[in-house]
Amino acid sequence: MHRQPLLQLLDRYDSRHPSEAAMTDRIRQLVVAHADCFDRTCRPGHITASAWITTPKRDRFLLVHHRKLNRWLQPGGHADGQTDAADVAMREATEETGLPNLRHAATGADATPLDVDVHIIPARHDAAGNQIEDAHEHHDVRFLIIAEGDLAPQVSEESHAVRWFTAEELQATIEEESVLRLWRKSAL
Repeated sequence: MHRQPLLQLLDRYDSRHPSEAAMTDRIRQLVVAHADCFDRTCRPGHITASAWITTPKRDRFLLVHHRKLNRWLQPGGHADGQTDAADVAMREATEETGLPNLRHAATGADATPLDVDVHIIPARHDAAGNQIEDAHEHHDVRFLIIAEGDLAPQVSEESHAVRWFTAEELQATIEEESVLRLWRKSAL
């Protein structure tokens, strides 16, 4: 079953974060109920993956100012049929930041997400007010990614900006609890 690796990943996450079982259960229910959970057309939601990008010292954190949502977020996006969430997170990190030297912080048996989250994506409308996308859920699997070497990111077409934040700047700028949770979880 193409969904089994993600279910195993969620099991490993549960074993490390038992207090977050309600969130992983929501993702697990989607995965079990919908064979098309990796496709963006799946409703009520679909699997996405994102990357919490930091330096080896974990003293700076890279966020993109998302064009559609108009807020600072970690890079990430749709699986688009790809079933390996860690690969999706890396693909999105590379596409959205242009950084060449990225690696997963955890590999092998330790390859567990940093965080998981289910959140609502609001409906989108065109300039005339016609709905072009319905509201739906993103079942996001989030990975810790380390950036080494060249730390000069490039802005992609999906973002207004991309920049490094210190911990102090994050706390002063970011109000999104799920982003702050990533920062707290990534502390050494």
